[in-house]
Amino acid sequence: MERKTVGVRDLTIYDVISNNARLRPNQDSIVFNKVRLTHQGYKEKCDQVASGLLEAGVTVGDRLAVVAHNSHEYMILYGAAAKIGAIVLPVNWRLKPEEVAFILSDCEPKLVFAGRDHQSTVSALVREMSFVERCYNIGGGETQEGFLPFESLCSSSKIQPEVNVAPDTGFVIMHTAAVEGHPRGAILSQTNVIFGNLLNMCRYTLSPADCHICFLPLFHVGGFGTAMAVMHAGGKNVVLERFDPELTIRLIQRERGTIFINFAPILKTLMDQYENGSYDLTSLRHVMGLDHPENIQRFSRLFPHAQYWTGYGQTEVAGVSFSLFEERPGSAGKPSYMAKVVLFDEYDREVPTGTLGEICVRSPTVFLGYWGREEDNVQTFRNGWHHTGDMGRFDQDGYLWYVKRKSVKELIKPGGENVYPAEVEKAILEHEAVAEVSVIGVPDKHWGEAIKAVCVLKNGKTLEPQELIDFVASKIARYKKPHHVIYVDALPKTADGEIDRDQVKKAHGGHR
Repeated sequence: MERKTVGVRDLTIYDVISNNARLRPNQDSIVFNKVRLTHQGYKEKCDQVASGLLEAGVTVGDRLAVVAHNSHEYMILYGAAAKIGAIVLPVNWRLKPEEVAFILSDCEPKLVFAGRDHQSTVSALVREMSFVERCYNIGGGETQEGFLPFESLCSSSKIQPEVNVAPDTGFVIMHTAAVEGHPRGAILSQTNVIFGNLLNMCRYTLSPADCHICFLPLFHVGGFGTAMAVMHAGGKNVVLERFDPELTIRLIQRERGTIFINFAPILKTLMDQYENGSYDLTSLRHVMGLDHPENIQRFSRLFPHAQYWTGYGQTEVAGVSFSLFEERPGSAGKPSYMAKVVLFDEYDREVPTGTLGEICVRSPTVFLGYWGREEDNVQTFRNGWHHTGDMGRFDQDGYLWYVKRKSVKELIKPGGENVYPAEVEKAILEHEAVAEVSVIGVPDKHWGEAIKAVCVLKNGKTLEPQELIDFVASKIARYKKPHHVIYVDALPKTADGEIDRDQVKKAHGGHR
């Protein structure tokens, strides 16, 4: 990547961390299990780890991969990388080893940080990866052979000075769902993150008094982005290793949590837990996410003091549109303060109000591009717009309504994860009994959207639906496996002989 020089109008994530340490040194910044770091303590840990990374040979633009559950050390690594200009490569720990291997090979990290549950997998993978120079344990627990303890990065007796880091270069690479079989790494800059922070600070009126209950994974843009915004506001991030409904409720009460991000079925699980106990959650102010209207209405009854926000965004561009759910139920809200949003037809001409078009965005939160995918970047950023691949329409009052993905980028979102049908179809077709398949998303009260596979079997072959579901789960991440499998005699085809996904949806895409 091109090396740039920090400028007089620039601000980095490390500047934010330093400001917090100076302005509110004794206020809590990060809480994780029994660890409690003040803003001053967080900065000191970031400084120590940054110095350790420099001594380990990390330079500007080097990638640092993380395959781990949430922890305070995960947050420290983000801060340390911001100081020295390294790029964090957070990897979805739910992926199969082959999928993790692809992401590592795609970005060639110099160092890999693995949690205790993932060190065996990482150890086996990096044996074949000469670009990986060292592996570290992260998040606590036993450090396996071949790994160094995270704390070893804090052993330097000298804190290195700041590195000249331009904030409009890479800071994080988050891989999106697999298009045409392989995920793409979306590069976010520190400037992208800072503008996303400012947007969230304005939307939620964040202040040093706010507390984010961070149970979404820090590899996910929702968990990461909200943690950064609350930190920027001078608030506190209470980090959970992973989602646990009882622990989440207890932490909201104990730490006076004010905000969290939700994907189905999290909210329903939390409300069930709340109604089965006795808790004080009056501190809660904001929840943002996607869920079934019935769950959101129940939330409003149980927590009338809190607001439920909905909106539209991507890993590639944060905060495109948002509003309170009650303003226009079912919509994705109005364009944000920091985004110009238009809808284009297939010839990149703006469509009239009420007409379906591709959602295209200009914003300082638009990502830098896909790692190593120049042809994709040219297509995505053509004519000076970020083409999201999502289709929507505006109503007369300016609310954006998400409708679907473009056919070439069809997307299913079970429980907040992104799954492309093409990847699931590829795995299904590896089964020797399947001749053809079309994978679609269907509404689901529990997951928000469920994966359904409509299959044609080869002549003379039989296959139990659960057997095929288990087969797919053995090939790709389990959250990508079908929830439903049905068999048909034939699939509808277009004039050019391709499977007609729209017709499959009409015939088999009803509510479950």
